[in-house]
Amino acid sequence: MQIDTTHQITRAANHAIFVVVPRFNVTTLITMIETMRIANYLASEPIFSWDIISFDNETIIASNGMKTIVRTDLENLPSADFIFVLGSWGTEHYDNRSLTAWLRKRARAGESICGVELGCYIIARAGLLDRKPATTHWSWLSGFRESFDRVDVQESLFTIKGKIITCSGGLAGVDLMLRLIEKTHGSSFSGEIADQMLHHPIRNANSPQRSTMGRSTKTMLPLVREAMTMIEENIEEPLSVPELAKTLEVSQRQLERQFKKHVGCTVVQFGLLRRLQNARLLLISTSLTVREIATASGFNTLSHFAFSFGKFFGRRPSEYREAWPVNETAPSWPGSLSDFLSTLKKNSKHVQPSRD
Repeated sequence: MQIDTTHQITRAANHAIFVVVPRFNVTTLITMIETMRIANYLASEPIFSWDIISFDNETIIASNGMKTIVRTDLENLPSADFIFVLGSWGTEHYDNRSLTAWLRKRARAGESICGVELGCYIIARAGLLDRKPATTHWSWLSGFRESFDRVDVQESLFTIKGKIITCSGGLAGVDLMLRLIEKTHGSSFSGEIADQMLHHPIRNANSPQRSTMGRSTKTMLPLVREAMTMIEENIEEPLSVPELAKTLEVSQRQLERQFKKHVGCTVVQFGLLRRLQNARLLLISTSLTVREIATASGFNTLSHFAFSFGKFFGRRPSEYREAWPVNETAPSWPGSLSDFLSTLKKNSKHVQPSRD
C-alpha cells in the first residue's frame, strides 16, 4: 500500500510541517493531521494547512511497511507555526546533520519544534531539549534518559516549554493537537473536534501514558498498582518485598497474596521482568557496556544478569543490541507481561513433583 502526501494544500493562517524519518509511525501522523482536517471541516474557512517532508528520500517506509511519498524540495518550504518530527523504531540511532541544522535554524526563527515518539532523539541531538522537560514513549524512557543527561525526562503524554514540545506518540498525538487548538481557538472548538473523532476525554499533558501495565484496570487492586509503580521507579536499586510492604503499610503476606492474585506472578518475579525489560531497552538504545547495563538494571553480578536474560529472551545480551535489524521486514518485541506469565506456566509444568 502507498500513500501520496505531496498534493498541494492552500496555505492557511496556521501552518504545520511534519518531518518523517524511516520507520516512523504512520498512525500517529494520520491522527495528528486528522485533528486539523476536522478543524477545517468545522470552520467557516480552512484554518490549518500542512506539509509532510523528509530529509532522506521521496518515498519513506513506515513501521507498518506502508510506503509514504513526501516532499523533498526543502528549499521551497514556507515558514511554519509548528514543526513535528516523527520517528519510531531505529530513530534512537538516526543522525542527519542537514535535518539537525535545519531544526536549529527554524527554532532560531521562532517556530515551535515538537519531537514525537522517538523524534525526541532528533531534537535532543540538535540541543533543543537541554534543561527542558521532555517525554517519549514509556518503553524508551530509560534509554532516552541515559542518552541525554541534560534533559529533564519525565513520563507524561506530552510536554510544552515555550516553543519546544515533545509527545510520547501513539494517540497522545491527538491529545496534544487538541490542546494546541484549544489554546488558539478555545475549548469549545477543540471539544467539537474531539466529538467528531469520538475521542474522549481529552487528556492533559501530565496524564499517565499507561493505565493497565498489562492487566485489566477493572480488576487491578490499587495496592497492587502502587506496588508495581514502586518497582518500576526503583529499577537500579530494587526494593525488597519487606521494604515494599512497609512503605505500602501492609503485611508482606497480604502484599504477596494480592499480587499473585491480580498479576499472576510473585512480586519478585515481576521485579525481575521489569529489570530485564529495562536492560533490553538500554542494550538497543545506548552504547553502555553489558556490565554497565546489568548494574543500571539492578543486577549485582554479570553472570546472574546474563543467565536471566538468556532464559527469558532466548539469546545473550550481546546478541540483542538491535531491536529491528535491517534485514527483518517487521519489528519483534517479545517480553510482555503476558509472555512472562506464559513462560512461568510452561516452566512450572515441567517441574517434576518430589518423591518421598
